Amino acid sequence: MPDQKKATRYGLATVAMWSTVATAFKLSLAHLSPLQLLLYASLSSCLVLAATLAVQGHLGGLARLSRAQWRRSFALGALNPFLYYTILFAAYDLLPAQEAQPLNYTWAITLSLLAVPLLGQKLWGRDLLALVVSYSGVVVIATHGDIAGMRFASPSGVILALASTVIWALYWIAGTRDDRDPVVGLLANFLCSLPLTLLAVLCFSDPFPGSLAGLGGAAYVGVFEMGLAFVTWLTALKCAANAARVANLIFLSPFLSLVLIHVFVGEEILPSTLVGLVLILVGLAVQRRKS
Repeated sequence: MPDQKKATRYGLATVAMWSTVATAFKLSLAHLSPLQLLLYASLSSCLVLAATLAVQGHLGGLARLSRAQWRRSFALGALNPFLYYTILFAAYDLLPAQEAQPLNYTWAITLSLLAVPLLGQKLWGRDLLALVVSYSGVVVIATHGDIAGMRFASPSGVILALASTVIWALYWIAGTRDDRDPVVGLLANFLCSLPLTLLAVLCFSDPFPGSLAGLGGAAYVGVFEMGLAFVTWLTALKCAANAARVANLIFLSPFLSLVLIHVFVGEEILPSTLVGLVLILVGLAVQRRKS
């Protein structure tokens, strides 16, 4: 039965977890390479997702997946978590957290653009307005407000952050026809991505990080960002009598995240970051109003 109060509680719990991850990314990357962070976060996520399914009595769903579904898991796992988080963590390694975090929120705009050629959807005037407003916010953040000079503080970091939104949007589009239980499917994707991640670590990094603090950060990212947040968000949407009211809670996350970045990472939040973030969220709000 729908229970809006329960849905709101789960939604707020998800927002609380999402609000901490930019800080966790940045603090963990002070001790680990992006690939090391991905490997140990993925392992932690697999454990917490398996435990969740065991508690729900659905762990046997993995054994019932067909060969075609496992092949799909390998393809989806290559997109997320492997490519998506490899690129996203690399962006956080190059950019201040206050810049990488808002840029990542433009994935919904990227999704609407890719849905035109890949899903045959139309691009409406409101979509174009949302695109212009949101990406003007990207420019404000990336140039630290020096729009006239167009001098980007870290062009490579900005490109990687925006590229991660393309991978995330492709992952969601590819998953539109996925008929598996969402948590079972996510665990299968993560399990299939582990060999790719391990191979990348062996080739380009070190599988034996010497920092317990880094491993603790990776475990936090895996448990909350890649694991529990997905489960609580699904639960919130299932319980909601009005899913839009729950979905609107995501607009709280970036501002809470900036507070945590300032307190725990020690970054001085620039006025250009706040202006750019507001523009990005206004663009997203315009797009959501169309929906």
